Amino acid sequence: MPDVSPTKWHLAHTTWFFETFILKKFVAGYRPEVPQYAYLFNSYYNAAGDMHRRDLRGLISRPTVKEAQRYRSSIDSHIDDLLSNAAEKLFDEIEPILILGIHHEQQHQELLVTDIKHVFAQNPLYPVFREQKIGIVPTQTTPMHFLDFEEKTVEIGHDGRGFAYDNESPRHRALIPAFSMASRPVTNGEYIAFIEDNGYARAEFWLSLGWLTVNEQHWQSPLYWTKRDGRWWNFTLSGFRPVDENEPVTHVSYFEADAFANWTGARLPTEFEWERAAAKIDIEGNFVESEIFHPCPAPVSADDLHQMFGDVWEWTRSAYSPYPGYRAVPGALGEYNGKFMCNQYVLRGGSCATSQSHIRRTYRNFFQPEKRWQFTGIRLARDPK
Repeated sequence: MPDVSPTKWHLAHTTWFFETFILKKFVAGYRPEVPQYAYLFNSYYNAAGDMHRRDLRGLISRPTVKEAQRYRSSIDSHIDDLLSNAAEKLFDEIEPILILGIHHEQQHQELLVTDIKHVFAQNPLYPVFREQKIGIVPTQTTPMHFLDFEEKTVEIGHDGRGFAYDNESPRHRALIPAFSMASRPVTNGEYIAFIEDNGYARAEFWLSLGWLTVNEQHWQSPLYWTKRDGRWWNFTLSGFRPVDENEPVTHVSYFEADAFANWTGARLPTEFEWERAAAKIDIEGNFVESEIFHPCPAPVSADDLHQMFGDVWEWTRSAYSPYPGYRAVPGALGEYNGKFMCNQYVLRGGSCATSQSHIRRTYRNFFQPEKRWQFTGIRLARDPK
């Protein structure tokens, strides 16, 4: 699949980022050891030069993993030398790019998990990445209920304290009408009810492009699901196992999330409703540090909003577009977020593959509406009756 890149490509690309945007800029006379890497490991930065086709990355047999690791070690050493000897003024110039590179690497660490899962899922032997942890999650979840929020004007976006991506700014005021938010994400069991009610065969629930995609791709269930002997099974990073009806449903597209919401008579939240609801919630949950690599059921006793962070990225109905006053920075780094603000939808909250130190209440993830290989899920919202 063109969206999935080999593990060694992620390793080399994140290395290329530091070489391209720090060493080539701040080290006088810097000469790369392997100039061809600038072509192989550029992802989408047109201002940084030409790039290898994304859909062909899986066919690259060289460099090997060891050579990619050697490349990484060399760039680390150069970066260390540069920072150790940089004057204070120069260090101040380097620091924001270095921090951006570290957060960029965290994004690729998440992609490593999801890409490995997709590759393993193509293997009919269903290899195990990590054995399932037994006895650490509840076996049932609490019934879904809705919490009400009154109309309010709130501040949306990052407040400038600490790191944030440019697409989280500028902070601005937004009037958010009254709404209700579901207490937890939609579960597998609830989604199975949609499937069994012929949800994938009823055009009235689907956006036009979604209906076209369902029929072209022959979707009948979330990605990685298979029905055997009348029971749903799914591939996980702990292997092939029966679907747990209490876990949050995941690997669903925006089209599927929107159709499910229509089927229930609800809708998806806007990203602004989501950010308002999450404003006072601690950033805790099932993140990649748990090494579960799969969504967990909500606690039985959950009365308030739960699982707003971790477990599954939650689709919102908000198109990924710039905030008022947004301007991308000049040069290649301005391509990091700004040029993707078209034909994509915003997701919030992080997943079981996201680092807890990487997520924020204002963090805006974004994907095209047909994408399913990330740990994407559904939280419902409602308008006042």
